[in-house]
Amino acid sequence: MFGNITDKIRLLFRKDKEPYLCFYRMLGFYPRNIELYQQALLHKSSSVKSEKGRLLNNERLEFLGDAILDAVVADIVYKRFEGKREGFLTNTRSKIVQRDTLNRVAVQIGLDKLIKSATRQSSHNSYLCGNAFEALVGAIYLDRGYEACMKFMEERIIAPYLNLEKVSRKEVNFKSKLIEWSQKNKFQVTFELAGQSVDEDQNPVFETQVLVESLKAGHGKGYSKKESQQEAARETLQLIKSNPKFIDSIFAVKAEREQAAAPKEEETPAVPMVPTATLQEVKKQELKPEPEQQHEDDPDDTPMQRYDDDMERIIAEAEEAAFSKHAGQE
Repeated sequence: MFGNITDKIRLLFRKDKEPYLCFYRMLGFYPRNIELYQQALLHKSSSVKSEKGRLLNNERLEFLGDAILDAVVADIVYKRFEGKREGFLTNTRSKIVQRDTLNRVAVQIGLDKLIKSATRQSSHNSYLCGNAFEALVGAIYLDRGYEACMKFMEERIIAPYLNLEKVSRKEVNFKSKLIEWSQKNKFQVTFELAGQSVDEDQNPVFETQVLVESLKAGHGKGYSKKESQQEAARETLQLIKSNPKFIDSIFAVKAEREQAAAPKEEETPAVPMVPTATLQEVKKQELKPEPEQQHEDDPDDTPMQRYDDDMERIIAEAEEAAFSKHAGQE
């Protein structure tokens, strides 16, 4: 309380009061380092360069806020539901920190109107608001500490927007979510019964192993096969979300599988080779001019020309005959 009074007094001497008042209405306290909160609202598509030349956006704060939010919500759920089993507590926490819930809460507190992004929210970046909410929690932690995060979640989020009793009873089908993800991205996912035992009270305990492209992913235990599959699916989704090496591995195996299953290309029949000599002969034949043939319309084959040729022949025969007769008289 006294901290807020002090911060409010300091605010009187600031020229840029509006950003502080905006965050105060949302958080319930005045920011001390407002740059952290402004960075939490900065999507990577609108990154800016720091004085040191590094790109600034909300991704690092999102990473930190994700971990802090898990711890804070686990703390709240643990204290609220005394005597509940670990599996119940884990599922309840998962329902609160899942992206759908964080997206909805971010919109309810008006966070969506403050996000700076060069892209509109669509199917491929549908978690824009939820990511910004986690970054906001990271900023609160760095600016005010863990207790401030706890107070913000209890008083500003859970009390007005989340009924923990209803949330705990809400069924979240992690198996369906995993299968939907696998079908959308064309991955092979299988659920295998990894083991079966009994606990101290002789209750049956089932273990399920999820395989993604034949690689081991999430592992779950439960007092029924369904419960163990749900836990294994939840752990697999968390692994997909947080482990880039695992993503690279399953993409590599998937690529190999698709390549092996792809039909081989039909071989093109070979064109018979023609001997070089034959080709040369063909070229000579193509280049050799055809013999000229006289046609009826040849200008040298006119009636007048044929008449002249006959006259020359007759004269030549007459001269030859006369010459023979004259030679005989002598």
